Amino acid sequence: MTTVSFHDLAAMSAAERQGLLDRTEADLSAYMDKAQAIADAVREKGDAALVDFAARFDGVVLQERDLKVSEASIMAAESELDPEIAAAIRLAVEQVKRFHHEQMPERMWLSEATEGALVGDRWTPVASVACYVPRGKGSFPSSAIMTAVPAIVAGAERVVIVTPPGQDGTADAATRFVASLIGIREIYLCGGTQAVAAVAYGTATIPRCAKFVGPGSSWVSAGRRLLSNLIDPGSPAGPSELLVYADNSVPAELAALELLVESEHGPDSSAFVVTADRAVAEAVAAAVTALWPSLGDYREAFSRSVLTGRKGGIVLAPSVDAAFEFINDYAAEHLSVLSSSAFEFLPRIRNAGEILLGPHSAIPIANFVLGPSHVLPTGGRAGTASPLSVFDFMKRSSIAYVSREAYDRLAPAARAFARYEGFVAHENSVSAIRDRILAGASPLLPV
Repeated sequence: MTTVSFHDLAAMSAAERQGLLDRTEADLSAYMDKAQAIADAVREKGDAALVDFAARFDGVVLQERDLKVSEASIMAAESELDPEIAAAIRLAVEQVKRFHHEQMPERMWLSEATEGALVGDRWTPVASVACYVPRGKGSFPSSAIMTAVPAIVAGAERVVIVTPPGQDGTADAATRFVASLIGIREIYLCGGTQAVAAVAYGTATIPRCAKFVGPGSSWVSAGRRLLSNLIDPGSPAGPSELLVYADNSVPAELAALELLVESEHGPDSSAFVVTADRAVAEAVAAAVTALWPSLGDYREAFSRSVLTGRKGGIVLAPSVDAAFEFINDYAAEHLSVLSSSAFEFLPRIRNAGEILLGPHSAIPIANFVLGPSHVLPTGGRAGTASPLSVFDFMKRSSIAYVSREAYDRLAPAARAFARYEGFVAHENSVSAIRDRILAGASPLLPV
């Protein structure tokens, strides 16, 4: 019988420890050549290529006219849903809207930090964004909410959804219902690398967009990497990953319950419980084994493949300090801190996409209905990147005004820099030539 992988940091070499930090998406070399061919086909053949790829990769026969979901289908989606999921979607949309409205920055600020000058920032929205909603292992309307709602709150001028077609040849009803609730009337049917290429190049049906956001497979990651010179690929969001820090102040079964959450996503996920307590480690492993049958064969197979391999299981640290050193080095997408003293551990945490504190901060609540976006940096990028937010759909322009008095005070230093760096026109711009122009004299008069 397969058992949960056990990784003892004290007994591991530096290379073995580093191996635990690697993710399945770290090496995309196996995808890049094929992804390039897919992107080239979309660039050259447009809609015809998308129809071909839908048949080859999704097993769905489409006509070019089917690539755009009809507005009537979007508006009728609620009638296809069970009232329970429709109500859950309404709740999630309101929660996510509320959080991101609170997150919005001041549209413009100015400060006289330098006497006689005004400096500040102005925020403006991006022109267009494509929100990717994956489909391969299920239907994920939550991804539509967590990407499109922040874009709309930020004021993005055009927001579209791209998603692989289902076997019925359209987007799933829940994703269409999300679109109807938040005012999106453009859903396009394409997935993987071809989806990124479609919105990067534009086709006869699908508009070219300025930005691409959302979680996706390694094929999506490869497309983003290939086409980043044509479209802003957005924050990285690859296969799911989770760290759970657990101590003996909460039941070990709770850590096991959370560990299964991310490991059921698929074999490319990563999921570890990190603890400094061997008894906790052993209890978690036993609880995972006991809980596996509750998942059903399909999800249990995914979870087993993760938790019995090198990308999941139990990490036993020699101390609490070593546990959090590993946590920060890993820089996980999701970090759950299961301890009655969870807030006391918060200062130790530097790198994580989201930090869920305490026994009631369940991952599904955060992922679906709490408010912050569940599109989080993966692949260790939480060390430098942030969760998807309104800021991803806005950009800052620096604003400056310099009075005559501030100019007179600052120009000599600017001239010194220009002269030192060898820029003659720069030096002229802050010289007596400017004064003569402002006085109405010819700039060509002798200095």
